Amino acid sequence: MNFSIHQASHIGNRKFNQDRVAYAYTNDVLLLVLADGMGGHLHGELAAGLTIETFVESFGRYAQPRIADPDEFIQKTMRHAHERIMKLPHDQDMGSFPGTTCVAALIQDGMMYWGHAGDSRLYLLRDGAVVVRTNDHSVVQQWVDSGQISADEARFHPQRNHITNCLGGIEDVFYMESGGPIALRSADVLLLGSDGLWGPFTDMELVEAVASRPVAEVLEGLITSALEREDGHSDNITGLMVRWGNGEIAHDTVEPVSFVLRIS
Repeated sequence: MNFSIHQASHIGNRKFNQDRVAYAYTNDVLLLVLADGMGGHLHGELAAGLTIETFVESFGRYAQPRIADPDEFIQKTMRHAHERIMKLPHDQDMGSFPGTTCVAALIQDGMMYWGHAGDSRLYLLRDGAVVVRTNDHSVVQQWVDSGQISADEARFHPQRNHITNCLGGIEDVFYMESGGPIALRSADVLLLGSDGLWGPFTDMELVEAVASRPVAEVLEGLITSALEREDGHSDNITGLMVRWGNGEIAHDTVEPVSFVLRIS
């Protein structure tokens, strides 16, 4: 497979970074996964870290070197991560477990499959347009969908971070929304981002940022701009960006390899 890839994270203006991100691949399949832990006092970083760990471990087990059913893999792995989180110690008084959003994508045979829970997003950018963008599981997104507020109003709404779905948290809240498959084209760009990354930008600004620059330069530039725009009130900012296809770096390995971003 030929692709260029970069992942990065910044703590923003928070005391802790609860975002986690990773990718893994073999000759035949590429996994991308990002999680945004929620609730400092509930240790959301534990939920996010366990989610990433679950995906990477499952990939190593089942990508030999292909995944038999990509959609089923994402669904079952995300469900398993949720179940593992629900076994973590939790706040008895609040009745809640650590929680996290999650967005994951799997590319095999040039086709992309994905699934998400919460408001961490996946974008597929092609020819100056957004071809795919996941739909946030949030109160504000529900208002946009019903026509109560506009997309522009949603970007600055004080309740924009109130999500309606996550792994962990409260047991009966979790569900995964799946998507795909969609055929990728050479020069397609994939972006996975926590809300701290995509929140300060319009979709068109993300499209314009990509252009033809190296993905590492683009992603690091987006993180810097997000910090500047939030001006002292930034959330954790985390992203993973891939440029797919001819002319990109060849990644050849029979055995699964993984890269989990080290976040302290």
